[in-house]
Amino acid sequence: MTVDDVVKTLNLKVFCGEEGLSRQVENGYTSDLLSDVMGHADAGSIWITLQSHINIMAVASLKELAGIVLVKGNKPDEDTIRQSNIEGMPILGTDLEAFEITGRLYQLIRSA
Repeated sequence: MTVDDVVKTLNLKVFCGEEGLSRQVENGYTSDLLSDVMGHADAGSIWITLQSHINIMAVASLKELAGIVLVKGNKPDEDTIRQSNIEGMPILGTDLEAFEITGRLYQLIRSA
């Protein structure tokens, strides 16, 4: 399944990084601690977080993530959008809480 499949199925908003919508999604990871994501997220995961600053791009690139989902209506700042478009790293959004979107993503990945 691709990031674009996840976007369509879970009704996510695409903020930026559209070039990366064809990336393959292997798993998901939910955390708001950058060090936790750096230490434990697997490549190909979609990262669910409320963090929206530029440092999420460094972590996502380092870990070769498939994309980032911002929860609770959070939006990326301008520097983050710029870097996302440079790297083709999709940043997506939802108004849902992390708990709910994590459950939906889990079910989607497991049923694929």
